[in-house]
Amino acid sequence: MTSLNPASRTPALFMLSLGCSKNTVDSERLLAQAAGSGIMITDEVDDADIIVINTCGFIEDAKEESVSETLAAIEKKKDGAVREVYIMGCLVELYRKELAEELPEVDGFFGTRELPGVLAAIGARYREEIAETRQLLTPPHHAWLKISEGCNRRCTFCSIPKIRGPYHSQPIERLLKEAEHLKRKGVKELNLIAQDISLYGFDLYGRAALNDLLLRLSDMEFDWIRLLYAYPLNFPMEVIDTMRERENICNYLDMPLQHINDRILKSMQRGIGREETLRLIGDIRDRNPDIRLRTTMIAGYPGETRAEFDELLDFVRETRFDRLGCFPYRHEEHAPSFSMEDSVCDEEKESRVGELMDLQEGISAEKNRAFEGETLQVIIDEVDGSTAFGRTQYDVPEVDNEVIIDIGESHLLPGTFCLVEIHDTTAYELHGTVRQC
Repeated sequence: MTSLNPASRTPALFMLSLGCSKNTVDSERLLAQAAGSGIMITDEVDDADIIVINTCGFIEDAKEESVSETLAAIEKKKDGAVREVYIMGCLVELYRKELAEELPEVDGFFGTRELPGVLAAIGARYREEIAETRQLLTPPHHAWLKISEGCNRRCTFCSIPKIRGPYHSQPIERLLKEAEHLKRKGVKELNLIAQDISLYGFDLYGRAALNDLLLRLSDMEFDWIRLLYAYPLNFPMEVIDTMRERENICNYLDMPLQHINDRILKSMQRGIGREETLRLIGDIRDRNPDIRLRTTMIAGYPGETRAEFDELLDFVRETRFDRLGCFPYRHEEHAPSFSMEDSVCDEEKESRVGELMDLQEGISAEKNRAFEGETLQVIIDEVDGSTAFGRTQYDVPEVDNEVIIDIGESHLLPGTFCLVEIHDTTAYELHGTVRQC
């Protein structure tokens, strides 16, 4: 990105993107459109005339961060350091009226589907001819590809349908154009994301089209393609066959399950029960024995008894997920479960999360020990002197395991693929030495 030339009258825009990778894509699209209209883009807030904050409103901590960053931007405006402040995204979808009343210093509020409005406010215009272009906020060797917007599921703990609206698949041809643009920019690793990749294509083509998209992207010869955020109900199993057959599709699937107890799954309105979940995991692993599965659980859901939580512990102990995260249930006023009694106290929720993550730490440590003595392909993300930091195909950027590599006198650049011999491991790190790049 370029910094503002003080002699220039062209306004400079600083973009702060908070929250998930789907928000990152929205921010990258805005930056590309702004740059296409002649707006200067700066990565230094002190050089900016305009600040745009893309907010997150999914959980309380994210809301607080979004408000805190907005207040900091307002202070810069009061001090005369910036001219205009705009906020956009998920928090605005939930609290537009309240934000406008409490923060009159903000020059404009825009929801998740109001990109043209943000652009008009900052003196730019939306141009359809560059709709598939992005100005990356990630390192240039990897990027997110958002294949759909919104969600049709009605999980009781989730406010995403209210924030993002109904499910809408992006057409395959449009996604291929976007992917081609990213490849020209030097992207080697493409991570496919959506609130629910399992439903991709049904609204446009009347059938599951995730596998069709995956095959087309694989033919474009990205080095790695990875799948995130699959819903367990009606997952298109042919995708697992394609993953096994195509070398550039990572043996990795992120499928948030949330729980295993039948009563809680029914209360969550997940549409799938314990036995179907067990059968699904078994089928996936049978079709692709090399696959690594990531999942997410919720502890302390309204009414969750100790026995039901113990059932979840037993499930995780027996299933041995390769990657797992767990979050305490939080009462969110825009989620359907807000009408339920939040019966598990916060202290107990945190205790259950800690118990589950302690269990997973032991599983992760044991699984990583199996890599010791092996040589793995690793992509380099960062280099610091004689040490490099990278990831295997089983690891999503900023989420999963890190490979810490002794590179000696080698001069490696981020985005380089290397063969690394693993000689030591912990629960969440691999340590190794470069053998070949």
